[in-house]
Amino acid sequence: MSRAVKKGLLARKIGMTQIFTEDGQAVAVTAIEAGPCVVVRKKTPETDGYSAIQVGFAGIKERKVNRPDRGQFTKAQLKPTRWLREFKVEDANQYEIGQEIKADVFQEGDLIDVTGISKGKGFAGGIKRHNFHRGPMAHGSKYHRRPGSLGAKGPARVFKGRKMPGRLGGERVTVQRLKIVKVYPEKNVILVKGAVPGPRRGLLTIRNSVKA
Repeated sequence: MSRAVKKGLLARKIGMTQIFTEDGQAVAVTAIEAGPCVVVRKKTPETDGYSAIQVGFAGIKERKVNRPDRGQFTKAQLKPTRWLREFKVEDANQYEIGQEIKADVFQEGDLIDVTGISKGKGFAGGIKRHNFHRGPMAHGSKYHRRPGSLGAKGPARVFKGRKMPGRLGGERVTVQRLKIVKVYPEKNVILVKGAVPGPRRGLLTIRNSVKA
C-alpha cells in the first residue's frame, strides 16, 4: 500500500549540470521542472474509502485526451493535462479542486524520493546487466563474455531468479534520500544533488523522503 505524503509533485527531468558551493566545490545536480500541478479530484474516506488527491501536470490539447479523462476535466472545469497521478494524503479536504501545487512546497535542504522510468537499453548480456566479470581474453580461452554454468547437474533445470542476459532498463525506479540543493519558485525548477531515473523530459514523481 502506498504511503501518505506530506509533500508531492509531478515533475519533468530537464537534465544534469553542476553548481559551485560557497567554498568552491563543484556539485553535480539534476535540474527538474517541478509543477505547477493542479488538483483535479479529491478522494475521501466517506466516498472512496481512503484519502487522496488526483493531480494533473503539463498541458495538452483536448483532442489528445481520452474520453474518461476528458470527463474528469470537464467535471472539474479545468483544462486537460498530459499526466494524471494520485497521491495519498492524510486529509484531502485540505485541498481544493483547481488548486495549484508549485515547486515552493519544497525548500533547500529537504530530502526527497524521486520515482521515474529508467532508460530502456534493450537486450543486454550478463556483464552489462548484472556486472558479471568476463573470462580471459586470450585466444586459448573459449570463455569470454558468456554466462557460464547455469546450476547443478542433479535438478537438470535452471532455478528461478538466476541472473542471465535479458531485457535491461525501462523499469520503475525510485532513488531515495536525494537532497534539494536549490529551489527557483518563479521558474518552478529545483536542483537535486545527484542523478534521477529516466531520460530528459521524462515524467518524475517527487515525494518527501520516507527515510528523512
